[in-house]
Amino acid sequence: MHRRFQQIDVFGAEPFSGNPLAVVLDGTGLSDEAMQRFARWMNLSETTFILPPASPEADYAVRIFTPACELPFAGHPTLGTCHAWLAGGGRPRRADRIVQECRAGLVPIRRTDQGLAFAAPPLRRTGPVDEAFLEHLAAILRLHRSDLVDARWVDNGPGWVGVLLEDAERVLALEPDFGRSTDRLYLGVVGPYPPGSPCAFEVRAFFGEEPGIMREDPVTGSLNASLAQWLLDTGRARAPYVASQGTRLGCRGRVRIERDAEGTVWVGGATTTFIRGELAL
Repeated sequence: MHRRFQQIDVFGAEPFSGNPLAVVLDGTGLSDEAMQRFARWMNLSETTFILPPASPEADYAVRIFTPACELPFAGHPTLGTCHAWLAGGGRPRRADRIVQECRAGLVPIRRTDQGLAFAAPPLRRTGPVDEAFLEHLAAILRLHRSDLVDARWVDNGPGWVGVLLEDAERVLALEPDFGRSTDRLYLGVVGPYPPGSPCAFEVRAFFGEEPGIMREDPVTGSLNASLAQWLLDTGRARAPYVASQGTRLGCRGRVRIERDAEGTVWVGGATTTFIRGELAL
């Protein structure tokens, strides 16, 4: 069977500088095994499959796979999938809002003058990190415990734990020891730039589905969403702001954070289709 396919660059400040996403526009009839096998073969941070929604409130449903497992929610796949759905002829039920259905629930997406933006989902886990785990995180990052300004669970699906460092320079200088990582660790590190800089924060995201094997993600919407909720709620950030990510990987990811009058955090960025075709899948 031939299925329409797009590969999208998400959050890039210029062509080919963001996080690539593979999107299968019609995943109907594919088994879990087939989806996982294709995502493993693509070897991108995520591959998504668009399906008819079960909820009457949703415009489409999506399933999100890394090369190793399925995720209930992820940010750059949310924006990239919505972009592909719209480019492929999708028509939202409401003119001002697209609603995505994923394993984590319904995620509103809106169109802005600067592109698509999704509403940050509620945190599944929040609160302080225990001291033993903080020592473990410091060891992975090759830092002293005192270098960690703060840390919080900021899990909105994948399992993120967030670590705040003194400044963006320290974030960029990190050389983690992945051999110390634990199973399925999702670790986000953030540090502020000086006031008046083009970007407010530098972000790095490390994740691994197996002990001792981790990778760095170029640009991560889910992490930026949960970090924004933490930083805004603690007064460490003011919206709107722009976060930089992917610098150490040679990328120029830019994530726009806004907060509306109701307190909802919106996470936006550029989305561009660079590959369009058909799959024999």
